[in-house]
Amino acid sequence: MDPYVIQMSSNSNLPSVLDVHVNIGGRSSLLGKMKGRKARWSVKPSDMSNKTFNPIRAIVDSMKVKPNPDKTMIALSIGDPTVFGNLPTDPEITQAMKDALDSGKYNGYAPSIGYLSSREEIASYYHRPEAPLEAKDVILTSGCSQAIELCLAVLANPGQNILVPRPGFSLYRTLAESMGIEVKLYNLLPEKSWEIDLKQLESLIDEKTACLIVNNPSNPCGSVFSKSHLQKILAVAARQCVPILADEIYGDMVFSDSKFEPLATLSSNVPILSCGGLAKRWLVPGWRLGWILIHDRRDIFGNEIRDGLVKLSQRILGPCTIVQGALKSILHRTPQEFYHNTLSFLKSNADLCYGALAAIPGLQPVRPSGAMYLMVGIEMEHFPEFENDVEFTERLVAEQSVHCLPATCFEYPNFFRVVITVPKVMMLEACSRIQEFCELHYHCAEGSQEECDK
Repeated sequence: MDPYVIQMSSNSNLPSVLDVHVNIGGRSSLLGKMKGRKARWSVKPSDMSNKTFNPIRAIVDSMKVKPNPDKTMIALSIGDPTVFGNLPTDPEITQAMKDALDSGKYNGYAPSIGYLSSREEIASYYHRPEAPLEAKDVILTSGCSQAIELCLAVLANPGQNILVPRPGFSLYRTLAESMGIEVKLYNLLPEKSWEIDLKQLESLIDEKTACLIVNNPSNPCGSVFSKSHLQKILAVAARQCVPILADEIYGDMVFSDSKFEPLATLSSNVPILSCGGLAKRWLVPGWRLGWILIHDRRDIFGNEIRDGLVKLSQRILGPCTIVQGALKSILHRTPQEFYHNTLSFLKSNADLCYGALAAIPGLQPVRPSGAMYLMVGIEMEHFPEFENDVEFTERLVAEQSVHCLPATCFEYPNFFRVVITVPKVMMLEACSRIQEFCELHYHCAEGSQEECDK
């Protein structure tokens, strides 16, 4: 028989459907039958999903403690300024959304990088003479988190590494490791208001380093880098030819005694992707609008990185169109008083919390200069019944119903993070309970009895 013959069986008892067989090399088999494969269900998660790990969720979900039923729970752990209802967004911002929705103009798809008009608004708002921006330099994203994800995806390949602050926002590691990118941790120094250990940072750089992440102002530290320190960071990046991913989502949330310097305004040599969004300054994290600002005045990124960001943005076809439609009004009609009142509240709460915790033996808070957080060191030698910061914060929940995130979540053991957005009365109560907890469990370290007797 010819090795390539199609045979059709004609059995009148069967339905009138062609029963097609293929005979190849004299051996007949059903079309589509896969030789050697035993059909069975075997659906497994992808490598990417298996490599995706959120340390905050892992640690918090493993804390098997129940709060004290006699005390109302106070959560100083959630980085969402809207949770307690004491920091509502401004009515002008809400009205801008209503107007965009009622216009009926923003119900369809937008370009994946955002409407041109919306990108023009962001470019104009963040343009500085030292760091000019045009619409072509702006990519709109679904929140600042997606902005960070796109930047990592365009700059780094599997097997390369990125430099991430310790302590630092846990999402950097979560995103990088899911993409097969190695994370190298550079140290922030609490005794220097969380400045970077520049010598240690530079020692980490090798031929596989794809980018340096600089988070300023900092989550979880609440620190704000000085102009001179930023210039030193840029000098390292320029010397080593490493581009920077600048996470500046808290850039406008700086207390009156400090000043935020956009990183791109201090260098024309180092290519920078700056990430921001509406979430924090405008107090609408759920609206999910972020952006990437491309600063590349020496054309080091060139068209390749820009084109790569556009391609990556096409995976989800951009952020919410209604928020984009409201963007012009949000940027231009939000009263200055709203920004001022938000920062005044945060500064007041930060001072209150720092002062109260600094007076508690065994705790070493680091005064913040911006954002929504402060970090508190635990002198573990004075709390010998606790193995680490995770146990300390677990017992704080169990005994006092106060929940702070252990800084192990941020790769920094024996600290905990406090969120300062809670109402003032709750902050006072929380600090009082933390004091009661520490006084109950505090022990003098061996050889320091004289200090304890004072």
